[in-house]
Amino acid sequence: MLKGGAVVLAVLFAAAAHAVDNPFPRAADAYVVKRDGRVIWAAGADERHAPASLTKMMTALLVLERAQLEEPVVVSRAASREKGSRIGLRAGEQMRTRDLLAAAVMHSANDACRALADHIAGPLFVSKMNQRAQALGMKNTQFADPCGWDKPGHYSTAADLARLAEQVMQHPEYERLSRMRGTQIRTVDGRRQFQLKNTNFLVGRYNGLVAGKTGTTGAAGYCLVVAAERDGARVMVVLLNSPRRWSFAPRLMDRAFALQM
Repeated sequence: MLKGGAVVLAVLFAAAAHAVDNPFPRAADAYVVKRDGRVIWAAGADERHAPASLTKMMTALLVLERAQLEEPVVVSRAASREKGSRIGLRAGEQMRTRDLLAAAVMHSANDACRALADHIAGPLFVSKMNQRAQALGMKNTQFADPCGWDKPGHYSTAADLARLAEQVMQHPEYERLSRMRGTQIRTVDGRRQFQLKNTNFLVGRYNGLVAGKTGTTGAAGYCLVVAAERDGARVMVVLLNSPRRWSFAPRLMDRAFALQM
C-alpha cells in the first residue's frame, strides 16, 4: 500500500514539475524563456522547426561581423526579385550596408536581406551561416536560405535561436535597429527613399524592450524573439509557431521579471 502511494505521489510531483517548467502550454509549439542567460521555462526547446525570418538574425550577425556599415552595396538582380516582405529595391541600385541592415532587421525585407547576403559572400553565404551556427554550438540548426524561406533542410530550434539572439544582441547596432519603430532610408545617390516600419508590434508598447525579431511563413507560423530589461534583469523569450505571440510574449516576460531570484 505504501509503495503504491509513493508511486502516486511521484506522479503528482512529476506533473507539478512539468506545470512549473511549462506554465503556458498553449503559448507556442516550442518556446524558451531565459532570465539573465539562464533558462527558466521551456517547451520543445530542442525540436526542429522552420524558423522563418528569425533566420535574418544570422544574416545580420554575419553582416555585423564582416562588413563596414557605411560601405555601399550594389543590389543584385536576385535581390531585386525577392518576394514576400520587401521594400522594392531595383537591380544595380546602391544602398549603404547600414540602411539595408535596418530594412532586414526592422521591416524584415527579403530584398534587403538578399542584397546583404550576396554582397558579403554571394553563393557561399549560406555555408558561412552554417559555419557560424556550428561555431555557436547550434547543434540542431541548418540554414538553406539567408532570409528564412521554407525550404528542405532549413530548420532550427527555440534553444538554438535563443543562443543566436544572445550573440547578435551583443552588437549595439542590432539592438538599436530592432527597437526602432520606424525610419527612412535612401539610395546612395539620394534619388529614392524608403519608409521602414518595425514588424515587431511590441516596440514602443512593452516597457523595457531592448531588441527582437519577428518571423512568419506557412510552415513556421508566427514566430518571435524579444528581449527586455528591467531593474537590472534581462529576459528573453523565443516563440515558434505561436498563434498569439503578441499576448503570450508580454505575459511570459512579466512572469519572468516577477520571479524572486
